Amino acid sequence: MTGKLIFFDIDGTLLDHDKKLPDSTKQAVRQLKAAGHEPVIATGRGPFMFKDIREELGIESFVSYNGQYVEWKSKPLLKNPIKTELLQQLTDYAVKNEHPLVYMDLETMKTNAEYHVHIEESIATLKEPYPDHDPEYFRNRDIYQTLVFCTEDEEPPYRNRFPDLDFIRWHRFSMDVLPSGGSKAKGIEAMIGMLGVGKEDVYAFGDYLNDIEMLRYVGTGVAMGNAPDIVKKAAKHVTKDVGEDGIMHGLRMLGLL
Repeated sequence: MTGKLIFFDIDGTLLDHDKKLPDSTKQAVRQLKAAGHEPVIATGRGPFMFKDIREELGIESFVSYNGQYVEWKSKPLLKNPIKTELLQQLTDYAVKNEHPLVYMDLETMKTNAEYHVHIEESIATLKEPYPDHDPEYFRNRDIYQTLVFCTEDEEPPYRNRFPDLDFIRWHRFSMDVLPSGGSKAKGIEAMIGMLGVGKEDVYAFGDYLNDIEMLRYVGTGVAMGNAPDIVKKAAKHVTKDVGEDGIMHGLRMLGLL
């Protein structure tokens, strides 16, 4: 490819604070493609959760589940599910501590709790329905990401007990659970390695903790204006808030539009 490769997080980056695509962002992605560049989604969400966004923006490639499942032009490029025995150990420990879980594969997500207020509040922020109940869902299928629902002060024991898993907080009541070393950066590494693209031609936009590795890894990382300071420090540039046409502003700032 001759153009640049630009990775975009979804929540707080492509989607504004109301979980809507700003018109300026739609226009910016269209202009990027017209200029010969390749926009790619890089998200913690599963593929089934952003199919409508891909279709609306005409984006064919993505890094999902924080780098654990990657597609290039609608073809699988990387698969890195969590080992079933680790999921069993995590489930046993979480159940013992009365912390519910959600298991996520390529098709959907299921929970081991019939109802829990922390699940309802967290999932609602993604504009997704409460997951169906199936405590055995992690068996005999590829689970690329799990969610554990606990408060921040209940978090350290998980990190200490499960060194083969990474925990990334995305909500005051929830953490993403990934295989150790998993990140959006790993998914991006696989994609640019396959394409033979140099890091100097790779850009990324993000706004939260699971974007830090990605922003540091690419040639040019851009933090949204709505990002916390720790994320802004990981980026080379900071653009405006997502609600203030941050994507369009950032792409123009970089000379990509």
